[in-house]
Amino acid sequence: MKLLAIDTSGPVCGVAILVNGAIVYEAATINKMTHSVNLLPMIDTACQAAGLTIAQLDRIACVVGPGSFTGVRIGVSTVKGLAHAHNTACVAVDALEAMAAGVGGFEGVVCPIQDARAGQVYGAAFHTGGARPQRLMEDIPLKLELFVERISQLGERFLFVGDGMPVHRAKLQQLLGERAVFAQPQLAFLRPASVAHLGALAEETVDYRDLAPLYLRAPNAAMNRKLMEAAAHE
Repeated sequence: MKLLAIDTSGPVCGVAILVNGAIVYEAATINKMTHSVNLLPMIDTACQAAGLTIAQLDRIACVVGPGSFTGVRIGVSTVKGLAHAHNTACVAVDALEAMAAGVGGFEGVVCPIQDARAGQVYGAAFHTGGARPQRLMEDIPLKLELFVERISQLGERFLFVGDGMPVHRAKLQQLLGERAVFAQPQLAFLRPASVAHLGALAEETVDYRDLAPLYLRAPNAAMNRKLMEAAAHE
């Protein structure tokens, strides 16, 4: 299997290529440039380094969320365009599951969290160590205190990863004490190689026309529109 994986759902813009079960290329960048500027050149470099063309790919795996609304749209739209040209099969990868897959072997509960602002996180919970993470809790947007209350019932030690970890670290330590463990910097973000791994494991693919973002709540523009419409009717 020849598979291209991409992620633009968070602060990292990443690509990876997997060939016959082995990662042959991986690159990720965290910089001030937008993902829309970084992504296509990174894909081109990845394919050249692996000696592949888009036409030779069997699958394209894309992180569809949860995450940045703009970032997710950039990734999904790019994959749709690439897959359309050759009718390439697509795989939708969950961002939180991919984060958990990158820190396998922790003896406890792995809790990927993304900062959703206003004291909220997008979070989930997993056991790791197998071929893919075992989900203990579905992706959910919650106030941090409520998220901690939910996961507290799942185990005794919790490893936090994701861009929400540094933002909420002090509060997590306050709420959980020594039960809270924090990923080392090199493990804190979503690895594109993990996206490739999950994309290869997927038993089902989707047509590029059916690839869609995973939003846990409405984008700010949609929420603002609803508020304006409600105000207009008052």
